[in-house]
Amino acid sequence: MRQVVVAGTGITEFGKFMEATLRSLTENAVAKALADADTKVDEIDMVFYGNAAGGLLNGQECVRGQVALRHIGLLGKPIINVENACASSSTAFHLAWLAVAAGQCEVALAIGAEKMSNDDKTVPMKALEAAADREELEMLKTRISPDGSGTGSVFMDLYADLAKRYMQRTGTTARDFAAVSAKQRRAGALNPIAQFRKEVTADEVLQSRMIASPLTLMMCSPIGDGAAALVVMSADYAARKAIQPVDVLACAIRSGQGDEPDAPACATAAAKAAYEQASIGPDDVNVAEIHDAAAPAELILSEQLGFCKPGEAVKLLRSGRTSLGGDMPINPSGGLLSKGHPVGATGAAQLVELCDQLRGRSGARQRPGARLALAENGGGWIGNDAATATVTILGATKH
Repeated sequence: MRQVVVAGTGITEFGKFMEATLRSLTENAVAKALADADTKVDEIDMVFYGNAAGGLLNGQECVRGQVALRHIGLLGKPIINVENACASSSTAFHLAWLAVAAGQCEVALAIGAEKMSNDDKTVPMKALEAAADREELEMLKTRISPDGSGTGSVFMDLYADLAKRYMQRTGTTARDFAAVSAKQRRAGALNPIAQFRKEVTADEVLQSRMIASPLTLMMCSPIGDGAAALVVMSADYAARKAIQPVDVLACAIRSGQGDEPDAPACATAAAKAAYEQASIGPDDVNVAEIHDAAAPAELILSEQLGFCKPGEAVKLLRSGRTSLGGDMPINPSGGLLSKGHPVGATGAAQLVELCDQLRGRSGARQRPGARLALAENGGGWIGNDAATATVTILGATKH
């Protein structure tokens, strides 16, 4: 396997853009990534296009990448459409990395894009439901809301159920979840592409509208639109360019085994594989972006990724180590809670943020001296676990 680098990145603002299209969002992110990588369209050998729910959200099925990219000179290239729930674009990145590492091409483009905002708010909610087993959907709803009090957002009901179980197991309180949201809003306020750019207090989080107890509105990631893109190339090819590449040290993907009660969480399994591939451990990570679709997820994933011992995520949070200014900030972009969660774009957006951190481009969000960064991106739900998780480890280049 060859050494692979991220040569350039591009990202749009995240938010609700009713006039934008999947094509316009994609074109914006790709143009920025190509410019950052000092790369022409003709140099791209393969394209991996991550989109989770375009068919359900806007009716475009089957050839989403070809449609979104048809006007920028990429038709004729191999364009592979990738759909893997909220992990669609991190999976696209995994495939781009694999293609370059295996010597199948020199330069690949990984893209994530999603257009979720809709005049009918039930449309994105119904689309998100498709990330669970449809044959068991009603059973899942009954299990997590046995009294029939579901909110209409099956994943927020699911996170509420996970939050209650986590609280019982660890003694965590709703105020701890509020502290996660407030931390993310502080970071998002410093991120020019974030959907929410205003600081809030933990009290304000607790006082926001209840969605699914104990989760309030500000503890839940929003519906939104956006796109992100990364140019992936061999280290040898990148050496010809006047750019600042980022090393891809590991990229692992695992499916959940939610029907097996003793199986490790898929985030844990993917992290274990990535740590082994990169020859590092969780204590070596300087900065991380993890899948906080709801506030409790940061605490649960901190344990699953080995950042702390089981039951000690609140202690880690309260220590300040994972906040901006700490020695291992988690979600300095603002995370899904503040940056936003246009699902098919989320994984690529995490990687864009981490590349910025390793290049020293993150401004007031910068973790000084960051050398190793980890991204965890989950997707879907099967049984009692996420359906999939990717873990990618990036390193500041030594070239």
